[in-house]
Amino acid sequence: MTVTDLPFPATSRPASPASLPARLPARLPAGESPYQSYVYAYPHKTAYRPLAPRPRLAALWAEEPKHALSLYAHIPFCEVRCGFCNLFTRIGAPDGLSTAYLDALDRQAARTAEALAAGTGGEPRFAQAAFGGGTPTFLTADELARLCDIMEHRLGADLRAVPLSVEASPSTATADRLAVLAERGATRLSLGVQSFVAAEARAAVRPQHNADVEAAIARVRAAGIPVLNLDLIYGIDGQTPASWRQSLDAALAFEPEELYLYPLYVRPLTGLGRRTEGDASSAVDADRAWDAQRLALYRQGRDHLLASGYEQVSMRMFRRSASPQAGGTEYCCQTDGMVGLGCGARSYTRALHYSFDYAVSTAEVRGIVDDYVARPAEDFAFAEVGFAMTPDEARRRHLVQSLLQAEGLDTGDYRARFGSDPAADFSPELTRLHERGWLDADAAPSSRIRLTAEGLAHSDAIGPAFFSGPVRAAMAAYEAR
Repeated sequence: MTVTDLPFPATSRPASPASLPARLPARLPAGESPYQSYVYAYPHKTAYRPLAPRPRLAALWAEEPKHALSLYAHIPFCEVRCGFCNLFTRIGAPDGLSTAYLDALDRQAARTAEALAAGTGGEPRFAQAAFGGGTPTFLTADELARLCDIMEHRLGADLRAVPLSVEASPSTATADRLAVLAERGATRLSLGVQSFVAAEARAAVRPQHNADVEAAIARVRAAGIPVLNLDLIYGIDGQTPASWRQSLDAALAFEPEELYLYPLYVRPLTGLGRRTEGDASSAVDADRAWDAQRLALYRQGRDHLLASGYEQVSMRMFRRSASPQAGGTEYCCQTDGMVGLGCGARSYTRALHYSFDYAVSTAEVRGIVDDYVARPAEDFAFAEVGFAMTPDEARRRHLVQSLLQAEGLDTGDYRARFGSDPAADFSPELTRLHERGWLDADAAPSSRIRLTAEGLAHSDAIGPAFFSGPVRAAMAAYEAR
């Protein structure tokens, strides 16, 4: 199936309460803030639209290369919703809902396996896997075992032979759950901590106690999962350089293999977003002061981790240099496909990115989850909501997902895939980055385009600068509903 074969209506999504994509501040001129959007995928799901008629998965995957796929399972449940969270998740699961959700995920996996088996792309082989959410460890130990069984028995994924990353919270990282994950091949456990300072955890609406966090980390180490990642957030109300250093040092004391440093975003329809509606903190001067504070805390954290033996992988990710990694992967996010299962997961083919509907508000999320668990098996043979990837959009995605990594864009790989030069394809955008001093002038221009340290610091402004006109228009139409 080619791009031009894809149904992609020009009509807007059905009217319903919406969330905005990550962007701050509300009143500063567009492009002025260094914190506009965390571009973890392109395009954002607010650019997706219902597909009519819905294309069959077998047609979408018929000619796709399948030798190095990524497998992602989305579990949309959390025990509590943090004040900053705009993920697709719901608090708790009424009796029977988690079982019903896994039943639906099993039906979806069966239809997906049939689609992957068809066509000329060869037998599907997975190069990496991940369980995200939500909080996958919201599931019980038995439910986690069933989740792994679905991945292995329905899709033929050998979870013990590839890197498997799982997200968790301190309260759900229990010994029995971790034992299941370790036995089934988990190589990385990501633990959301956000702050080791009690007042900051409360300010972020993140109820937890350091003793519980420390106990959870001890259980991860005891389970023998090779890579521990800890997430920290900077820019929390009341946070100072001293308290930020306190959290950094507390995290470093556990010698995690990875650390992620996230800037705080206050997004609409989140707990913190509702608190600040109409508040003076949304004024331009306050926004600029907050931007300056976050940049200063980012630089402090970056420099401290580099001095502590970590290497920078991206604006957010830092990896301990002396740590053995839990296996490599053949998967390349810029070029290889992804199979997503669950109502919040995306799937990527060369012609189409697709998923189910997207929401943040509690009522909408519950409605989407309820719709997902009620679907019959045949309904999962189709793509529901998506975005057609034109050649221009594919180039933009490849550049953004490469440039925002510390190693930068390999221009040879780009030319081999697209038959053109990235410096010519994106001359205006790259010129502006060069003029700001955000491109590394020492990188050989014929082989790599790489951001400077200050360019990486501004990743959340650089990524959106490469969004296409159609993507911007689709996101704006979603916001305006």
